[in-house]
This record gives sequence, C-alpha cells and structure tokens, in this order.
Amino acid sequence: MLLIIHTNGFSDFENTRQLSAYFGLCPQIRQSGISLNGRGNISKSGNKDLRKMMFMCSLSASVYNKACKEQFQRLVAKGKCRKVALIAVSNKLLKQALAVAKSGIPYDPEYVSIKR
Repeated sequence: MLLIIHTNGFSDFENTRQLSAYFGLCPQIRQSGISLNGRGNISKSGNKDLRKMMFMCSLSASVYNKACKEQFQRLVAKGKCRKVALIAVSNKLLKQALAVAKSGIPYDPEYVSIKR
C-alpha cells in the first residue's frame, strides 16, 4: 500500500533507476582528489521510512522470494556484506513491483524474461 501511495500508483516513474533514486537506494560513490577508492554507500536521499520498509521487506524476500533468494545467496557467496546484499534485494523488489504495476500482469515467480 505504501508503495502505491508514495509513488502515485507508479505513474511518476518511467524506469527502475528513477524509482531507486526516489527511495534513496541507488549506489553513490564518494571520491575526493586524494582518496579515489572510497567506499560506496546508498544515497539515502529519499524517504527514510520507505527505505526502512523496503529493507525489512528484503529480509523476508531473501528467504521466501525465489529470485531474491538466489541474488542474496550469490552476493554473499562473492564476499559481499549481508547488508549490501539486502540493499540489492530491496532494489530487485522495487523492480518487480514496478514491472507488475506497469504491465498489469499478476506476479509470477516462474516468469522468465524474453529479452534474455
């Protein structure tokens, strides 16, 4: 419900990058002239309550959503921090929600994209 309310039914966004930036979940690299290999963070520019909600949803999705579980396990196996993997899962959930809202087709966990 909160996603639909705060995004005006997803009508304000054309793609997932815009949606991720609105929620403050997009990666942001901080570099200066001296330290070029700074640690990246999320931008945190969006609504903090929505970001918290998506993070909590990613905890559940990393266990029960097949695609999110595979992504979470793959990132942790690569050596990524669990929180970084959960932020990636949050972005995946946003992508899934936007795809369902834009297409009008109900969510299908076995769906395979034709573009692959």
